Formats: sequence, C-alpha cells, structure tokens
Amino acid sequence: MAGLSIAPATHSKRKTGRGRKLTEENDGARAPATGEAETAAAPAKAPVTPAQGCERATGYSWYVLFTLVVVYILNFIDRQILSILAVDIKRDLDLTDAQLGFLGGAAFAVFYALFGIPLGRLADRWHRVRLLSIGLALWSAMTALSGLAKNYLALSLARMGVGVGEATASPTAYSLISDYFPARTRATALAIYSSGLYIGGGVSLLIGAKISKVWDAAYPGGGLGGLVGWQAAFLAVGLPGLLVALWVATLREPARPATAAPGEKHPLVDFFTDLSMLMPPFTLLHAARRGAGALAVNLAVGGAMIALAMVMIGITGNVPQWSAMAFGYYAVFSWAATLRRRDPATFRLIWGTPAFVCTALGYGLVALGAYALAFWAAPYAEVVLRLPKEELAFILGANGAVSGFLGVILGGRMSDMLRARNPSGRILVIMFGILAPIVPIWIGFTTADSFIFYLMNFLASLFAATALGAAAATTQDLVLPRMRGTATAAFFLATTLVGLAIGPYMVGQISDLTGNMQTGLLSLIAVAPISLVLLIVAYRSLPGAEATIEERARSAT
Repeated sequence: MAGLSIAPATHSKRKTGRGRKLTEENDGARAPATGEAETAAAPAKAPVTPAQGCERATGYSWYVLFTLVVVYILNFIDRQILSILAVDIKRDLDLTDAQLGFLGGAAFAVFYALFGIPLGRLADRWHRVRLLSIGLALWSAMTALSGLAKNYLALSLARMGVGVGEATASPTAYSLISDYFPARTRATALAIYSSGLYIGGGVSLLIGAKISKVWDAAYPGGGLGGLVGWQAAFLAVGLPGLLVALWVATLREPARPATAAPGEKHPLVDFFTDLSMLMPPFTLLHAARRGAGALAVNLAVGGAMIALAMVMIGITGNVPQWSAMAFGYYAVFSWAATLRRRDPATFRLIWGTPAFVCTALGYGLVALGAYALAFWAAPYAEVVLRLPKEELAFILGANGAVSGFLGVILGGRMSDMLRARNPSGRILVIMFGILAPIVPIWIGFTTADSFIFYLMNFLASLFAATALGAAAATTQDLVLPRMRGTATAAFFLATTLVGLAIGPYMVGQISDLTGNMQTGLLSLIAVAPISLVLLIVAYRSLPGAEATIEERARSAT
C-alpha cells in the first residue's frame, strides 16, 4: 500500500489547475495553496512540516506522534479512572447510579465539548504545541483536585475543570498529525494516536484499583487530611501530568499556510469572542447583531431547551444531567448560528455537509456504547458478578488496552485500504463498529460466567474501536486545512454530547429505574439501527461532498 494514492476516483479527472489545488489543500501532502475562500496573512515562522512535499513521514513525525500518544494516554487515565473507583465513591458520597453516570458523562462531556469549539478554532490559528501544554497542565491539576473533593458538588466541579483542560487535546493533536503525515497514511496515524484512548482507559483501572487498595490498607481510617483510597488515586494520576506538560512544550510547531477568514483578529481575541458565542447572555447579543429574526429564533431554541429539560427532570428527577444537556445543546446552536455569519465557508463545509454531520452523529452513537461500557463494565462486574476489584481491574484493564489498541490500529489501516478503492470505504469500517459489538454485548451481560464476560467485553471493545480512526479521518478529509481544528471540535461534539454525555448516564438512569444494572447495559443495543441509518446517508453523499470542497467553500463567502 505504500505506493498507492488514496484520492477518491472522483478526483482522477481533475489533475491540473483548480482540481490539483483542491487535492493538495484537502490532503495536506504538500504545502497547501491559498484558495479564494481564504485570506492571506503573515507567513508563519515555524519550521517546515516534515510531511510537506514528500510522500512519507519523517522520524521526527513519528516522535511527535509518540509524544501525542503519551498525552492521550494521560488524557484517558484522568478521564476514566472514575470507573474503577465508582463503587467506593458511591459509598463514601452516598450517590445514586444516575449521579455516577453524570460524573462519568455529562459533568465532563458538556464542558469538554463546548470549550472544544473555541479551542478548536484557536488551534487552527495559534501555536498548537503551546495550547496543548497549557491544557495538559490544567486538566492534570483538576484531576488532582478531584482527590480533594468531599462531596458531590466539589467532585462535579473538578470533573468540569478536567473537561475544559482536555478540550485542548484532540483539536491540537489532530491538526498536528494532519500536518506531520501525508494523506495516504493519515487514518493510520490518527488511529495510532487514538490507541492512547484505550491504553489510558485500561491502565486507569489498574492504577486506580492498586493505589486505592494500597492506600486504604496503609491508612484504614484515612491518611493525611483524612484522604481515602479513591482520593489518593486521583492525586497520584493527576500530578505527573504537570511534568509531561513541560515535555510537550519542547515539540516543534510545524509550518502551515497562514490564512484567516475575513473579520478574524488576533487568535486569542477571537477565542474569547468564540467563547462568548456559547455563554448566555452573550449568545443573545450575538443573535441580536444578526437581526430581530435571529434573536427570536435564538430565544425560541433556548425556551425549547429549557422546556425539554424540565420535562426530563420531571421524569427522572435528575437536575444536573438535564440542565447540563439543555445548556450544551443551546450553546452549540448559538455557536453554529454565529459561525455561519462570521466564517460561512467553515460553516458550509461542516454543518452544511450531510456527509460530515451524518458521519459525526453515526460515530457518536458508536461512542455512546463504547463510553457506557468503559464506565460501567467494572462496577457491573464488582456488584453483579461479585468479582474482586483487583482481579477485574487487571483483566478489564488489560482487555481494554489490548482490544482497543488492536481495534483502532486495525480499523485505521483497513479504512485506509478501503478508501484507496472506494471514496466511501472508511464509512464501511464505522458501520462494522456499530453492528459487530451487538452479539458480544448481549452475551457478555447475560452470562454468569466470568470468563465469558471478560471474553465478550474484549470482543465488544475490539469491534467498536475499529470505527474511530475511520470516522476521524473522514471528517478531516471533508474540510480545508485551516478548518481542521474546528472540524475536530465539531466531530467531538458528537462523540461527547451524544456519546459521553448520554451513554454512561443512560445506563445509570435505567439501572435506577429498573433496579437492574444489566437492563441498563443491554439497552445500548437499541442505538445501533439509528447509527446505521445515519452512516448509510454518509456513505452515499461522501464522494460528491469531498469532490466539491473548494467550490462549496468559495461559494459560501
């Protein structure tokens, strides 16, 4: 496969002039030309990207990728360690399963998703290495602060802070990887980066269980300051991230076309402007600037979100979950409406492209199941199957790390191979990721045999992991280079506001309502048909969307 181009067949008739420029801008294999949809700015002072002008990534490209994988491992250790500590936290803070689902989902996901929007745009125009270093230091500090939490509110606020910091990770990493690696190996590189998700998730179980056990054995009544095992675990995994942030700061920022959409100012000024698009009452001010009609629509959407939240709170009794969800969806609507006016080309290629939207939402439902399983498998095994924490942490941790790593690498490689033969080939891998886990989930959470449970959990994780690299690469291929950070943020809106914010909570809420955690986990199978319909739409519309990227960006301005 090393010598094959993976440009879609629909591009083959457009090898000169504007068609060549489209291929170079979209693939990033050469230094992209400045298109009519983009406005020239001052040249960057950073070194030339190793992948530019060549068909192979350099050794330094792989070093950067290795560093980013380490960062992503820390990212998911800090995010997922809550899972193995959930039973202890529930006991000490007197929480329900739905409250645990909120802590493992929406408390983190809403702020991760919303801050990912302006941070994604900032990654498109500012120093990405610097931004990632700052974000890593922030989320590491907030993870450590989680260990000082004494109640549900304090732990919720710390988890929100972790979400804000981690929102810097993937927009910067995806953009850096897209610059350091040529298009034909981009899905593989993104899949390798994404392996950190599964390695970190698996390692978090091992570390969390071990630290918690050792601390509680050494200090049965609580150690320094009354800290118990689960609190010590948060501190132990959070503080090392501050040192890794210094390592990340040594990476070289690759050169890229210095372009800006009309009306953009200094990147940091625009960051706070973008942030204001998401935060009431500033959302109303942005809407009013677009006219009375836009303000009326914004108010109507806000009212509808409040009404929906009140209905769901009345049904479930969970105020934090549905307040956060309503706020999140309203903020996304407000941002998208303002983006349409400020940067119509970016809006057109993301929100105005069915292939992009359906790919993101279709994969978001894959993520819903994956996040829910990652969070609830350990508490389920501990409570329902009565398995010892140390055993399930070791086996589930290893399962998650190995199955996720293999799945995401194999899926990324397979998606690149299929893309070389079929412009929509990567979508087939995402479809596999939603359909293949159904049988393992059903068998795994209806058996009383621990071996079968572990085996089926491994297979479900393996199959679901194949979809990530394919989905990420597809969304990157559907935008211009200057839009990649924003496209990543939009993609992660689906994985977080659909997947992470709903998945763990849905299982916990159904568990509380039915008194049966097994029923909550089996309900995940119901999302597969919805995802499949979205991915079929993406499969059919993707070739035309990718072939007309430059034209649609130009026509939007």
